[in-house]
Amino acid sequence: MDLLNALVEKGLRRESPTREEALAVLATSDDELLDVVAAAGKVRRQWFGRRVKLNYLVNLKSGLCPEDCSYCSQRLGSKAEILKYTWLKPDEASKAAAAGVAGGAKRVCLVASGRGPTDRDVDRVSETISAIKEQNEGVEVCACLGLLSDGQASRLRDAGADAYNHNLNTSEATYGKITTTHTYEDRVSTVQQAQAAGMSACSGLIAGMGETDEDLVDVVFSLRELDPDSVPVNFLIPFEGTPLAKEWNLTPQRALRILAMVRFVCPDVEVRLAGGREVHLRTLQPLALHLANSIFLGDYLTSEGQAGKDDLAMIEDAGFEVEGADTTTLPAHRADALAAAGGGCGGHGDGGGCGPCGDGGAADAAPEPVAAGAVAAEPEPVAAGAVAEVRDADGARTDLVSVRRRGAGTDLPPNA
Repeated sequence: MDLLNALVEKGLRRESPTREEALAVLATSDDELLDVVAAAGKVRRQWFGRRVKLNYLVNLKSGLCPEDCSYCSQRLGSKAEILKYTWLKPDEASKAAAAGVAGGAKRVCLVASGRGPTDRDVDRVSETISAIKEQNEGVEVCACLGLLSDGQASRLRDAGADAYNHNLNTSEATYGKITTTHTYEDRVSTVQQAQAAGMSACSGLIAGMGETDEDLVDVVFSLRELDPDSVPVNFLIPFEGTPLAKEWNLTPQRALRILAMVRFVCPDVEVRLAGGREVHLRTLQPLALHLANSIFLGDYLTSEGQAGKDDLAMIEDAGFEVEGADTTTLPAHRADALAAAGGGCGGHGDGGGCGPCGDGGAADAAPEPVAAGAVAAEPEPVAAGAVAEVRDADGARTDLVSVRRRGAGTDLPPNA
């Protein structure tokens, strides 16, 4: 196919495709899917070989957020039955992080719900970063705390944060339909503050919120212009109790086309397969490794992922290898540019992206928090594998959305 040949050539030269070419990738048929994956895979291998970087999320503060992001289970007014707890102590967060590192994670992503951190919160997270780095030599730490105020990015960088995540999520044109309590420009500004402070910037998107192909292309081209080192691609997890609970718009094939389009537009960037991969890619997850060079290990912020051992088996069975701590993630030209800017690592990571959450309301507007690590009353978890297949009226597999009941904020061991 002439389109794919042209896109491969551009990707190998780090050139941007046109908007029309990016839209054409999303418009390819299912019959052409393997050709699309193979073409984007050539670009992925050029810059990242067959390495897969593992990242591990630690949800420092869950729920209790007064922002109104429609996709988020932690939003103001959410009726999703998620874990709710206030800040983990540094030793609790470090213990959770150690489980991920022991499972093979190279980067730990520290996420907290809320509009943005207070100065006291920055102090708290700085202590947590120190505790994690003292106990886990060589680990990268990414913070995802929402909108930053003046000087906070530099303080986090001085505390040892290697990266900062803040996702754009969707196109500027449609952002107001998803969130009203902050703006698209607020998000761009926070990413730029992180870059200016010398941290590796991580910013990505959420697909499946009812957006058009044009919206997807718009946000990915905006990300290319913003030039983060890492682009997490989240697929909406339609939590019951949130405004987007009925948005089941993705098939595994469409999810793969979206990942391929991101790889063509951002050829030499760490593309991370993030939240919702199990829900929407399902048995086609291994194909996504030919497009993304980074994934989250185990669970997400408020939802459960597949077992960590299954993540590792999937990587090995697909012919890929877990990236070691002694390997620089980014291609040399990006790693050198980051080092020249004062960045602390040649990888980059997120949260989303550190997942699709981590940015929402101000602490003084939040509901009364529960004690650290104390969990609000929740239904008993269902044993893994015990859920029968459940579909809604439109045929969506609603049983695939599983609320996290283990790990940070609970007495149960984490999934890593």
